[in-house]
Amino acid sequence: MRISKKKLFIFIGIFVVLAVFVFANLKKKGQKTKIQTETVSKGTITETVSGSARIQPEVQVKISAKVSGQIVDLGVKEGDSVTEGQFLAQLDQEYYQAAMEQTQSNLAFAEAGYTKAQNEYNRYKQLFEDNLTSEAELDLAKSNFGQAKAQVEQGEATLKQARDNLAKTTIYSPMDGTVSQLNKKLGEMAMGSQFTLDVIMVVSDLTQMQAETEIDENDVIHVTVDDTANIMIDAFPDTTFKGVVYEIANTGSTLGQGTMEQVTNFLVKVAMIEKPEHLRPGMSSTVDIITESKENVLKVPIQCVTIRKPVKEEVETTEETADSTKTDSTETKGKPKEEEKPVKVIFIVENNIAQQLEVETGISSDTEWEIKSGLEEGAEIVSGPYRILSKQLNDKDEISVDNSLKKDTSENES
Repeated sequence: MRISKKKLFIFIGIFVVLAVFVFANLKKKGQKTKIQTETVSKGTITETVSGSARIQPEVQVKISAKVSGQIVDLGVKEGDSVTEGQFLAQLDQEYYQAAMEQTQSNLAFAEAGYTKAQNEYNRYKQLFEDNLTSEAELDLAKSNFGQAKAQVEQGEATLKQARDNLAKTTIYSPMDGTVSQLNKKLGEMAMGSQFTLDVIMVVSDLTQMQAETEIDENDVIHVTVDDTANIMIDAFPDTTFKGVVYEIANTGSTLGQGTMEQVTNFLVKVAMIEKPEHLRPGMSSTVDIITESKENVLKVPIQCVTIRKPVKEEVETTEETADSTKTDSTETKGKPKEEEKPVKVIFIVENNIAQQLEVETGISSDTEWEIKSGLEEGAEIVSGPYRILSKQLNDKDEISVDNSLKKDTSENES
């Protein structure tokens, strides 16, 4: 049977492609994986928890009116320093003055009625003792006297409230501080309410400032009161200010509840030990809280630690081990085999061979892990490239160390 030229060319093409593929794989197998290394050393590791923060006074009071009225006088401007008891604002008193005067008039009328009812009661009491009036008339006089007394007491209470409302039209500072925020202008209305605050101004103690940050629920468990912190304020670049944690919220706030983006944060307050001049409430900052620090411990770059399944140990086959293996396989036959859980490992370099070692880690910084066990000082370990280290490199792989790229990078940085 003759084969057409078209089919012949197809067969030749397929053969060439397969040959190239096989040749490429053989060549790839013959190549060693190029890696970069680091040397295990001892030093200090500092574990931190970071978060965005806002600068706020430790103590600030929102000044609002307790009664409603138009602002007819403002005694301060934003930024003014004030002392405790200093005049801040005056509300229109006309309505409350009139209400107090009317209440005084009502009280005077009630007092006159009280005096008349008291005299009537005393007169009927004497007549009853002289058998000149009935007991019913005496009881009626006594009842009128009691009602008049109650009206006087009610009038006194109303007058007290009216005087208090009138006094509340004048607002004074409850503390020494600075008017850090002024929300109202002369002539505007201040709405007084027991349930909602209509803030006229805010008085703050700017001598004691803090950074308020929200820390994720996974990190806040590492934070404790009295932890030291570094505060970086955007308005003061290249400067770090010291602080200390003095309050951690017991209850978290949840954002995006019920969605994939749900997060729970806890408010942490950091008192500023160092405070620059011209610091203002509301300034943006970043807080690094130092949760733990260890000296003279084994440490490796954070990218050197990866997650892999444990390496299976090779066992020499003897008659005794063969019998035990046969027995174990018979006993476990039909039982599901437990899958080995991945562990933290590091690859060390020995004679151009990568060896996988399981390690126990401790605390970590942004760039380094503490190694508690499984590794010795001075060992050469694989540090990159990340793609090869995290997925491709395996135990017993042949490798070729090439730190030239790392050296070039360090020279450029210097």
